[in-house]
Amino acid sequence: MSSDAIASGGPVPSVGRGRRSVRRLPVKQLLGLAGIVGFLATWELIPRLGIINERFLPPASEVIVALARDFGLTAFWISVGETMTAWFLGLVIAVALAVLLGFVIGSSDFLRKATNSTVEFLRPIPSVALIPLAVLLFGVKIESSLMLITYAAFWQVLIQVLYGVADVDMVANNTAKTYGLGRMARIRYVVFPTALPYLMTGVRLAATVALVLAITAELVIGSPGLGREIALAQSGGAISGMYALVLATGLIGVLINALMRFIEKKTLSWHSSVRSEVIV
Repeated sequence: MSSDAIASGGPVPSVGRGRRSVRRLPVKQLLGLAGIVGFLATWELIPRLGIINERFLPPASEVIVALARDFGLTAFWISVGETMTAWFLGLVIAVALAVLLGFVIGSSDFLRKATNSTVEFLRPIPSVALIPLAVLLFGVKIESSLMLITYAAFWQVLIQVLYGVADVDMVANNTAKTYGLGRMARIRYVVFPTALPYLMTGVRLAATVALVLAITAELVIGSPGLGREIALAQSGGAISGMYALVLATGLIGVLINALMRFIEKKTLSWHSSVRSEVIV
């Protein structure tokens, strides 16, 4: 291109278009796909080469066939529904309690200081340590799973809400108070928008933890769901079926994480942390 064209302000489309086309190559997706293919190939070769006995680790092809077979079984989808019911109910209860207590405690310096030691004492207790208590109170019913799920997910959300409320700009809060906004109005227009990104992060983390506890409760306690089906398959010697169910729980976890990230981006589309992720 001549210097006259550049000086006259003529369009220079080739460079910008070339760079933009390079940026749009799905490199991240291709690397992720390559990682999955490499994992499955390694899994397939390990039992085929005799490194691990096929009785204990069936080849990936056999497990995938067993998983495809499960997709056509009504019993499989009933178990999925039971697991997802426990996951959803436990997550909803945990989020509701954590949001309510988080805003109440976080809005008061006295309550924050008074409950700090209690929170730090209860939060590290693993939910699986409460399994004997859950069985004692509720037996092997879904209530046992709900108790463990709610306890584990509750702390993920509560801590994030407390951090979010503490991050409120005092200048904005005092300005709202000066303009005559009451406590509830300040929570709605000042505190809640500040704490919302923290809340969404807590919900996303809690969703994954809730699934882990749902499967664990079903596996150990025997509550209805995929976890119990995994235990039954293992005790019955259906090793390929057991691995297929484990793989199914992993797929559910991926879908839940993707759903939560989608909800988070839609909810926080106005926030700079989400807008900065847009590729131009």
